[in-house]
Amino acid sequence: MNGGEVLDLGREALWATVIMCAPAMIAGLVIGLVIAFFQALTQIQEITLVYVPKILVIFAALLIFLPLMGATLGGFSNHIFARIADF
Repeated sequence: MNGGEVLDLGREALWATVIMCAPAMIAGLVIGLVIAFFQALTQIQEITLVYVPKILVIFAALLIFLPLMGATLGGFSNHIFARIADF
């Protein structure tokens, strides 16, 4: 395995990580912004107000996007195992 193949493998691993983490991170970002706008409009400055809705939305996003995450991880694992078998 040369340096180019290692870099390609690392790049694919990073993309798989981004694809698997993106749904939960985007859901957390969106609900955080919605709650921040709500707090700014109502002038409620309670810091702990963000945590429960954010946890619930991230949990729901994980449940909804779990098949996508599993397929991404499975595809990447199959690719790695195929490369190992080629040696």
